[in-house]
Amino acid sequence: TPPPAGQTPVAINGQLRVCGVNLCNQYGRPIQLRGMSTHGIQWFGNCYNNASLDALATDWRADLFRIAMYVQEQGYETDPAGFTNRVNNLVEEATRRGMYAMIDFHTLTPGDPMYNLERAKTFFAAVSARHAAKNNVIYEITNEPNGVSWSTIKNYAEQVIPVIRANDPDAVIIVGTRAWSSLGVSEGSNHNEIATNPVNASNIMYAFHFYAASHRDNYRAEVERAAARLPLFVTEFGTVDYSGDGAADLASSRQWLDLLDRLKIGYANWTFSDKAEGSAALRPGTCNGSNYTGTSVLTTSGAFMRERIRTPDNFPTS
Repeated sequence: TPPPAGQTPVAINGQLRVCGVNLCNQYGRPIQLRGMSTHGIQWFGNCYNNASLDALATDWRADLFRIAMYVQEQGYETDPAGFTNRVNNLVEEATRRGMYAMIDFHTLTPGDPMYNLERAKTFFAAVSARHAAKNNVIYEITNEPNGVSWSTIKNYAEQVIPVIRANDPDAVIIVGTRAWSSLGVSEGSNHNEIATNPVNASNIMYAFHFYAASHRDNYRAEVERAAARLPLFVTEFGTVDYSGDGAADLASSRQWLDLLDRLKIGYANWTFSDKAEGSAALRPGTCNGSNYTGTSVLTTSGAFMRERIRTPDNFPTS
């Protein structure tokens, strides 16, 4: 059973907005959302059912459910109407449980978001029309741009954002950053290129991704610098290396999450799935069964993330 209506993250915080460098709730107070990302819904759709989403909302006490809709890799481009429906249904399930839903237009290869510009316009026109009246939907318009300049990403964002705004003027929109959403660090740049040439739109944030075993002190230092100037959201991160596999580096993961907690930067962990890889929270085979609660079904990464996410949110209400 979901928590009482007045106690869910959405019931407490309502419509979010960006204020300064923070994500703020309906009371204008900075908050941090903590939750999980799906894996590709084309591969792991069986992991997202009533039992698993109940567990995420009530056992994990997650604030946020990120829906990763790959555009390529047997994703959206193969069946636009079908994938749009699947995303819409998962948004409705998150809404029913009082969680925020992040719609992730999961671009990765090719790294140029312009390759998918028309698909993005079509998709975001549809989902923003469907969910415009909701107060819990966040739009992530390009997952991990890579191999392109910031000016290209900015140009893409300034064409896609108005499509969403035409239907939903209030929702928070998140823009991916250069070099796999590393603020440019993984391609030798930094956040200055964004800070000096920001996207010309209001109520937006910028994505940052990290994998704790691969991305360490220099990345953390850049996030600390960037967070003083830009509203950031960690829409994806792993406890493992950048391949999504390997052993969970819990020491680096703790350093990262302590930093994000201190800066009030929201996050979604990759992944709430049972893929046989180190970043998956669920043990292989879990999604063939019906039990998702407790720690017996969790990997090392999953047990660590559940413990972090379950701690009280302490959302300010005045």
